[in-house]
Amino acid sequence: MKCDPARIELQHWPASALAQPLPVVATSVAFLGPAGTFSEEALRAALRDESKTGKQKREFVPYPSLDETLQAASAGQVDCALVPIENSIEGSVSATIDILAHQIDNLQMVREVRHPVKHCLVSRPGVTLDEITKVISHPHANSQCRMWLHDNLPGREVEAANSTATAVDRVARSKEPWAAIGNRLAAKTYGCDIIEADIEDHPENETRFVFVARQRERQDLSEPYKTSIVCEIIKDQPGALLLILQEFAFRHINLTKIESRPSKRRLGDYIFIVDMEGKVDDPPVADALRCLCCKLPRLTVLGSYPVGPPPGNGVNSQTRTAPGATHA
Repeated sequence: MKCDPARIELQHWPASALAQPLPVVATSVAFLGPAGTFSEEALRAALRDESKTGKQKREFVPYPSLDETLQAASAGQVDCALVPIENSIEGSVSATIDILAHQIDNLQMVREVRHPVKHCLVSRPGVTLDEITKVISHPHANSQCRMWLHDNLPGREVEAANSTATAVDRVARSKEPWAAIGNRLAAKTYGCDIIEADIEDHPENETRFVFVARQRERQDLSEPYKTSIVCEIIKDQPGALLLILQEFAFRHINLTKIESRPSKRRLGDYIFIVDMEGKVDDPPVADALRCLCCKLPRLTVLGSYPVGPPPGNGVNSQTRTAPGATHA
């Protein structure tokens, strides 16, 4: 039977009819915990904490893993979740991508926010740089500050922790002259002092996060949009990727990212994750995706979403402290 692209429905549920963006109206938002992680700092940078106002109350809820964070949003335990998806130094956050592409099918990306990475060396009040005997943090944070540690704390033991927040908490509880690499929020949360700020080796480093929710964002907000999709090819053969790319090139659609991920079926079998500029309702984007539906065994729209903090709701986007590639 011949495929008719005009009859293909790209989205299986309607867009939000709310007057404001979905993250703004959310009363509960999940993030990768524990308290004081870079993910929480990113969330508080993107959304005002209104839990103490007389207007809308908003709760930020920590979960111990990315899987549990996304499952909480999927199950309706929270209105939406903020999860890391890519870092400019470490690359894609494969756990987030794989869960959205393979495990959960009722969530949509509804907004993207980006943040520069800012690491701090923190310790208990009164501990000086010369007294430090050990540095604890997440392996990504340790590696991103490797040159600074080499120049300023040569020979000190460097120990891995499950998250930067866990490292700061451990240092705060210890009587030893230890330090942790974390953010300003973690230092404040666990009662530590910042010995040295901005110790990351690459000041231009930034992390991309996405809000996800059980409905898709409205498509008429006056902001730039992206659309993210999953493409599955029939088999590994010459020109398989070209079949996908030519639909976008023909319509002058700019792709911002393309990567392959294992299909989880067999070795050498992959799916492609593609990000592009534009809304899924834009005629060129919609036409390209419908044509791909006729070519491919599977095409899934992960979301069509605005890029940037919600208007009027971000917290000083030019000076906010930001998450690193650990997101934790």
